[in-house]
Amino acid sequence: MSVTTSAAPDRNRRSRRREALRGWSYAAPTALFVLFVFVVPLGLVLQMSGSDWPLLGGNQGWNFPENFADAASHRLFWDSIWFTLKYTVITTVLLLGLGLGLALLVQESTRWKSVLRTAFLVPSALGLASASLLFYVLYSPYAGPFADLMQAWGFTFLGTPDGALWSTVFLIVWRFAGFYMLLMLVGLQGIPDDVYEAARIDGASRWQTFRDITLPLLRPTFALTTVLCVTGSLLAFEQFYILTKGGPDNSTMTIVQLIYNVAFQGQNDLGVAGALSVIVLLALIVINVVQLRVLRRGEES
Repeated sequence: MSVTTSAAPDRNRRSRRREALRGWSYAAPTALFVLFVFVVPLGLVLQMSGSDWPLLGGNQGWNFPENFADAASHRLFWDSIWFTLKYTVITTVLLLGLGLGLALLVQESTRWKSVLRTAFLVPSALGLASASLLFYVLYSPYAGPFADLMQAWGFTFLGTPDGALWSTVFLIVWRFAGFYMLLMLVGLQGIPDDVYEAARIDGASRWQTFRDITLPLLRPTFALTTVLCVTGSLLAFEQFYILTKGGPDNSTMTIVQLIYNVAFQGQNDLGVAGALSVIVLLALIVINVVQLRVLRRGEES
């Protein structure tokens, strides 16, 4: 009797141990991926930001305050921040507004619903670099389809600061509008039909239903899409690197492109580039925390 009683806890411990090992075996691949793809590079960037680290030659010693001072005093630092913020505001407003509008359009049960959903979502399947190359050809004053028209009128899509900005914004809206439409559509379909039915019984108009029911209940979706859009816009690189190279006259230089230029062009200084990267990381954390708190506070109210 005593042997049987003592054997039961041993079996339970072995069973719990096997379950724990099984859980660790499931989590190990993801943990290793996060370790080598995120944690290790982050540690390397932090080390670079505090070191005198030229592109060729490796770590030359500790240089903590000077790298951040050099980063903040770079001649394009504040201009790139201002342009990145302006670009972020424009793309966020356009993508969220257009995404919601398209979602409301394809939500209706019409014969063209499936065709419209597919047409709006197809550009999202194209990689951003590939889409940028496509639009680079379209905007070309020599080989693009509008080349003759641009030569006759004497203008170029990418030849002026405003033209380069809005041409890139058009690319981004074309590329990502379908993706944000899909996110908004998921949020719209999560709203119960009973709520709309009660509003119709009470005599609410379509505008009142949209303002008092749809928008408040879409707040979690807006929180997600806003964070995604703001983060992606603040980290914009491929589209400007391919279309404008930061020009004309550095007028479309984003903060991420500045990091690339400092690291691999001109200065070839990985230490200052690492300091810029740390500044951008801290700014992203602060901005996302503020966004989530504001949206949650509005949801609670």
